[in-house]
Amino acid sequence: MDNGMDTRRTTRALATEAVHAGRDDLAGLGLHAPPIDLSTTYPSYDSRAEAARIDAFATTGAEPDGPPVYGRLGNPTVARFETALARLEGTESAVAFASGMAALSAVLLVRGSMGLRHVVAVRPLYGCSDHLLTAGLLGSEVTWTDPAGVADALRPDTGLVLVESPANPTLAEIDLRAVAHACGSVPLLVDNTFATPVLQRPAEQGARLVLHSATKYLGGHGDVLAGVVACDEEFAGKLRQVRFATGGVLHPLAGYLLLRGLSTLPVRVRAASANAAGLAARLAADPRVCRVHYPSIGGAMVAFEVHGDPHAVIAGVRLITPAVSLGSVDSLIQHPASISHRIVDADDRRDAGVSDRLLRLSVGLEDIEDLWTDLDQALGTPARRPARTEAAARG
Repeated sequence: MDNGMDTRRTTRALATEAVHAGRDDLAGLGLHAPPIDLSTTYPSYDSRAEAARIDAFATTGAEPDGPPVYGRLGNPTVARFETALARLEGTESAVAFASGMAALSAVLLVRGSMGLRHVVAVRPLYGCSDHLLTAGLLGSEVTWTDPAGVADALRPDTGLVLVESPANPTLAEIDLRAVAHACGSVPLLVDNTFATPVLQRPAEQGARLVLHSATKYLGGHGDVLAGVVACDEEFAGKLRQVRFATGGVLHPLAGYLLLRGLSTLPVRVRAASANAAGLAARLAADPRVCRVHYPSIGGAMVAFEVHGDPHAVIAGVRLITPAVSLGSVDSLIQHPASISHRIVDADDRRDAGVSDRLLRLSVGLEDIEDLWTDLDQALGTPARRPARTEAAARG
């Protein structure tokens, strides 16, 4: 789809790209805010030309030149978000979907259509990603391994290596460059939801595919459901064909909200990360907490294990919202073993470090003293045992 934007690559800082990418043509159009195109279909009096454009899309999956055709094939507002996200991740293209799971499903369908149904994956992953692979719902077969075992786990029919770093919910980190090297010619997909391109750009470390649940930090306000894959244009074409065939399209209003969210992404991530680092340090020194997980690259997520009842902490917060999801401007807390990772087999869950006492905290933009006051009262009476820290209090 030709939306008239100048997509030439220039050297601009990430903060500048976050504000301007996907909007470079607006001044020339006499606009300041991006328009929202809600059309589902578009008029055309030249049906022969339409047939040629549809034939071209069916062959390569490339965005059609000229005006839009149909909402399931593409949308100008969504295309703006895709352009911006690709610029932030440093890839040629990006393809947006109705959810993060729809995006992951499209990747698996692309590789499966080539007869490459085997996936090598490293736990932990987001619980529903784990379930999608383990249950074989799309005909895939998975081999679970640790990062050091990726190369040995590859087979002739391996179509994908999937990792998440920092991982959900333990915040475990992986040497992406080393794993990408171990993959050889097999594409490495990195779920970059927790880090965002503000903290980490997996494509620069050898990943061919970068997945986001855009519902989280990219949107940033808890009001949009979306997923996106950043990749090269060849793979993007295949993803667009799957999106067209399966209908997992992103609504234009969601595309607008995501583009708006990207403009403040660096500011939000850095401010929330400063809060998270401070809370991680306080939790690590608290005798009611037995272990704190905080990634070396920073970020706004903190995981911690308590000596007492984790469910009592969930029930005890008043400022922090007890809810699934993450990445919003407000702080959220949840018990992974009960919610986000409940669908994963209990033994597999524990083997991946997701203990029954683990809590996952998505730190927002509130004042840190107010957040600590709420956590302090929710944790209850202090215990006597000292905290044990794992990569806590960095930054």
